[in-house]
Amino acid sequence: MKTRIAIFGYGNLGRGVEAAIAQNADLELVAVFTRRDPAALRIRTPGVPVLSAERAPEYRNKIDVLILCGGSATDLPVQTPKYAAMFNVVDSFDTHAKIPAHFAAADAASRAAGTVSLISCGWDPGLFSLARVYADAILPDGKDETFWGRGVSQGHSDAIRRIEGVLDARQYTVPISAAVEAVRRGEQPTLSPRDKHLRECWVVAAEGADKARIEREIKTMPYYFDEYNTTVHFISAEEMARDHAGLPHGGSVLRSGVTGWNKEHRHMVEYSLKLDSNPEFTGSVLAACARAVHRMAREGMCGCKTILDIPPAWLSAHSGEELRAHFL
Repeated sequence: MKTRIAIFGYGNLGRGVEAAIAQNADLELVAVFTRRDPAALRIRTPGVPVLSAERAPEYRNKIDVLILCGGSATDLPVQTPKYAAMFNVVDSFDTHAKIPAHFAAADAASRAAGTVSLISCGWDPGLFSLARVYADAILPDGKDETFWGRGVSQGHSDAIRRIEGVLDARQYTVPISAAVEAVRRGEQPTLSPRDKHLRECWVVAAEGADKARIEREIKTMPYYFDEYNTTVHFISAEEMARDHAGLPHGGSVLRSGVTGWNKEHRHMVEYSLKLDSNPEFTGSVLAACARAVHRMAREGMCGCKTILDIPPAWLSAHSGEELRAHFL
């Protein structure tokens, strides 16, 4: 049985999800919904309709999962509860401090409608969340740290683009190497967000825009930039296209801990990713999670879930027999 999927939002992430669906024989793209002019949008999958976002409710009985590809700053807090009242949904909401409130809103909508909503699945939050939980369970006497980059943060870039007067933006998250090496040595330093990462912003401003205001709004933006040393560079659209067209990213989760009656043995767990395309990799995670959500719904589950609630086997297209023979 194929999982029938629709994509809501066809930016970089939506295109990444479409590519991921094409690589999985058990997943099927049924529709793409957009807030732009559908006639102006060209997708890669033959025969799949591109429809106005207002038409999404027409597909209640035609899809198994709706993957929401909007931004975390303003889109998903509204879209996820709204569409969880109609569909099983998956999103990649990544504002860590606001996840509990986002979960509560999606959970209320899903429970009232009898649907499953899976939030905050990507690689962080998502795969890195799993790495942190596994390492903490195994090394309870320890400490973990997460480093991102150097790479383009989709969520932070999108947040900058929402500022008045900004035409385009890329935000690079840059780990501070001295902090990374101190953690790898098992020193367990106390690190603030400012101690761990720099944030570099490259911005195309509209003609006549107040650049000083834009820079101030970026640097003081809660949850995104206010806790970091942030630099803002204003460039032309041509420079953006020439120098910042790619969307690489990656990072590491590290946990150092001790075992033994006298805590005499030290251990380091490190899980890392190096990604050529942040949106394509994130889209691949969302596609696998859509498979799991469909399985949850078939089991009669409802309410909001996270990747921590998914049995690993439910993410995979392989059967239990194949997993035990080749992956276990």
